[in-house]
Amino acid sequence: MKFGRPRSNEPEINLIPFIDVLLVVLIFLMLSTTYGRLTQIDLKLPNADSTQLQEKPNEIRVLIGSDGHYVVQKKSLEGADIQAISMALVAAAKETANPLVVISADARASHQSVMQVLEAAQNAGLQQVTFTAQSRSQATALP
Repeated sequence: MKFGRPRSNEPEINLIPFIDVLLVVLIFLMLSTTYGRLTQIDLKLPNADSTQLQEKPNEIRVLIGSDGHYVVQKKSLEGADIQAISMALVAAAKETANPLVVISADARASHQSVMQVLEAAQNAGLQQVTFTAQSRSQATALP
């Protein structure tokens, strides 16, 4: 009889669970990186299917140019800050009852320019705000 220590088997590394985990991580990375293309979308705004609306007497028209230039009720604003826009809106609101602020922004105007007008309208206490857009049929007819 042989007495002695029993020989133990060498420890083995099972690679199958490791490969499964790596495949799950790889699939997760592949799916999450495809959403990076959303920042590359080229948007051409504003176009909408709408009918031509007539001017109403209680409208306060705010025009925003592509360069960030503001015009309130056909009066050009020199200082393009929120305070100047707010003061112009307050002055225009005195002439009308229950005023409606209509923002007409150029398609290439920055989002910040539109947000400044919205903040100025809020500071002036004007609650009714709307936007104008060019209809698709007019947009295709323009050069």
